[in-house]
Amino acid sequence: MTEGTGPQLLQAALAGDGSATRDLVELLAPIVHARVARTLLRNPAGRRQNRDLRQEIEDLVQEVFAALLAKGARLLRGWDPTRGLSVENYVGLLTERHVVSILRSGRRSPWTEEATDAPKLDATVGRTESAHREVASRQVLVKLLERMRAELSPMGQEMFQRLVVDEQSVEEVCVAMQMSADAVYAWRSRLAKLARKLHDDIAQEAPASD
Repeated sequence: MTEGTGPQLLQAALAGDGSATRDLVELLAPIVHARVARTLLRNPAGRRQNRDLRQEIEDLVQEVFAALLAKGARLLRGWDPTRGLSVENYVGLLTERHVVSILRSGRRSPWTEEATDAPKLDATVGRTESAHREVASRQVLVKLLERMRAELSPMGQEMFQRLVVDEQSVEEVCVAMQMSADAVYAWRSRLAKLARKLHDDIAQEAPASD
């Protein structure tokens, strides 16, 4: 990854630097993944039934990045450092808003070809089946958290708690842990890769749906 903070990478990406754009996406990917997953769990009625949670998250992550980069990255250009949000937290906020909009409207989602109002969908599938799937989704996340902590060193667990669970900004972690920004970015990248690997392992272990 090119060295640089979120604002530096954002400025370079908006200026047309392709390498900076790729690095910016890599920097923001763990944040977008975490916010998409959290928003989906908070809005279970908006999820498509009979669909793997991991695939929904991946599809929505792609949708969010497409929106962020659309129209000359208009949304990213809206970041204003004087308003108190870091680039990471600003993108996190945009992610949650965009996903909520998708879930509420049923438009521009990865499953628009089968879009159905959430109340009608719940009535068709049934409350019991919906509840079972919600429990299953939460169980996957619980397993992921358990395995992440089992795989990590005490230092890794501390970084995981701060960066992923508590969603602290890089700047906050730098101050709290007395670390450089580069070191924190490196930890966040490693945690994201480990989370994706463990999530894939858990998905492969799950019994196939009927």
